[in-house]
This record gives sequence, structure tokens and C-alpha cells, in this order.
Amino acid sequence: MPLFKSWTSGEGVFAIWKVEESNGQLRALLKGAFPYDADISRMKAESRRSEYLAVRVLLAEVCGEEKEICHEPSGKPFLADGSFHLSISHTKGYVAIALHLTREVGIDIEQVSGRVLKVADRFMSKEELQGEKEALETYSGGAERSTLYYMLLHWSAKETMFKLMNQAEVDFRNHLRILPFRLCSEGCFTGCECRTSQAASYPVHYMLHPDFVCTWSVI
Repeated sequence: MPLFKSWTSGEGVFAIWKVEESNGQLRALLKGAFPYDADISRMKAESRRSEYLAVRVLLAEVCGEEKEICHEPSGKPFLADGSFHLSISHTKGYVAIALHLTREVGIDIEQVSGRVLKVADRFMSKEELQGEKEALETYSGGAERSTLYYMLLHWSAKETMFKLMNQAEVDFRNHLRILPFRLCSEGCFTGCECRTSQAASYPVHYMLHPDFVCTWSVI
């Protein structure tokens, strides 16, 4: 079972699964009396079925038992038994979950891909784009790779913040801001939002991997 990584922080539990099994193998790992097959039957894409199954296998691995995942009208996931706050993410070949006993939690995982370079100005402000040089001064991962990580972290962090906000009509470029930081293989920076009257700040933790970037936050 390819549990890629798991870690804890306070009352939070975080985990990433590398999806190497077929959908049939993933389904065979789930023994609980939950409506897995009915849910899967409504999904046309095999990749969507794989994500669905892998998330539930990972959840069972972390919790020691299978749990039913429900969704609010907004799409936000929650556990039917209310045992943890829950956040879910997936990208090509990986799924990630975050659980917390008492606080809201958000997680996002994104495949490392050059396509982010073409759309960065749609979700990054002018100040964020201009901050790249300073952010990369101490990172030795190569210029092109470093730029990809820098831009992907902005997208991923804003996805994590968006999940925690649970608000509609959030403009990533104009409503969400990542404060300047120095890129490392893992670390933490601050994100801010101006979409709500609270103008909340978020501590966003991150890790870099050759295949993905992952961000998470607890509030």
C-alpha cells in the first residue's frame, strides 16, 4: 500500500497516497457498508473513480477504519460521524487528506507542470509576480524548476485558503494575497484575504516534491 507520507501537527493529521493500484485493487481494499459502488457508477471518468477510491482508502489507513464522506451544498467535504474536520485534494498520481479534531483545516496538492507559467497572471498579483527574484535567491533547485515551484505554491496556497474560507465568488488574483517568502524545500508563509469583512490571515505550510507541491493550513 503506497502511503507516500503522513505527519501530525498538534491535533491535525495529514497524509499523501501515491496511487499505483488499479481501480479494482483500490475497491477491494474497502470492506465497509458504504455506497461506494453507487457513487462510482455515476462517474464516467476512470481517473475520477480512482481519486474517489484512493481518498477513501487513504482515509481508512489514517483513521484505522472506513468513514463515510459527505458534502455540503458548496461541495465542502465532511465526515458523516463528525469525528474530524476534513479536507481533500488530488492531482495526477496522488491524493491528499487533512484531518483535525477541533479546527478547520485545508490541504491542496498540485502536479508540477509548466502550464502554470502560461496562466500565472490570472491568479497572481503584480506584486506577487515581481517577488519571484527575491523568493528564489536562496533556493538551488535550478531556475526553471524554481519558477514552477514559486508559481505553483501561489496557486496551491490560494486553493487551500479558498477551502478554508468556504465563500463563493473568490477572485484568486484580487481577493487572495501571498506575502513575500523565501523558497525552501519546505516551510511556511502567510496568506491574506480581502474577500470578507474579517480580512483573515492564514499560516500556509508547504512541501516541494519532484512530482508535486503540497500546501496545508489550520485555523
